[in-house]
Amino acid sequence: MTKQKQHQNLSQSRDGGYTIIESLVAMIVVSVLMIAIAPVMAFSVATRVQARRTELATQAAKAYIDGLRSGSIKFNDPTIKGFPAKFAAFTATNPEDLANAPVPGNKDNLYCVDMDGTGVCETSSTKDFYVQGAWGNPDPSITGDDPTLKGYQLLVRVYRADSFAGVTLNQTPQTAKKQSVVGSGLGDRTMPVVEMTTQIPPTTEGVPSAYRSLCDRTNGCK
Repeated sequence: MTKQKQHQNLSQSRDGGYTIIESLVAMIVVSVLMIAIAPVMAFSVATRVQARRTELATQAAKAYIDGLRSGSIKFNDPTIKGFPAKFAAFTATNPEDLANAPVPGNKDNLYCVDMDGTGVCETSSTKDFYVQGAWGNPDPSITGDDPTLKGYQLLVRVYRADSFAGVTLNQTPQTAKKQSVVGSGLGDRTMPVVEMTTQIPPTTEGVPSAYRSLCDRTNGCK
């Protein structure tokens, strides 16, 4: 074998060795980068999932409120559960107290919003919701638990259906801690996804107007 051929073979051997080393270095660099950005990617996906869940929970809350305003969700209706429970500690001087209404102990009397099309809310579902309602009206003429003749302030909390699958709900007053989209990952099942308050006018014909009802409850009209 001539010296020229030996030199060519030696050069090819050296080039092949360098290519393998470069490939290994590239693989290491890519692996380090993937490890570095993996938490960011996971956080981004979890945040999108929670944001979508919050959007659906807001729709569930609006459907519940519309049902109360239209009268389709009625007091003592055996066919549709979920009429809001009275919060006796509510006062006109401090209406924010309604946010401290007790959390539900179970799902038995909550309003079901079926989001996965099965016809019922299942505690194994990650799409279904249960809605809790609590009402307050300081009018002393309301002696029972039906405020529809006078109207009322309403608190709405929307929980994931799987919050009632062997999970103890957080008992902390909701004014102190609420679930957040940012930083909540896939969400805290012990907390409501959405919490909001609104005013429900009288739903019975022949009663004072919604505006007059609101004035009477808040002492805001002179």
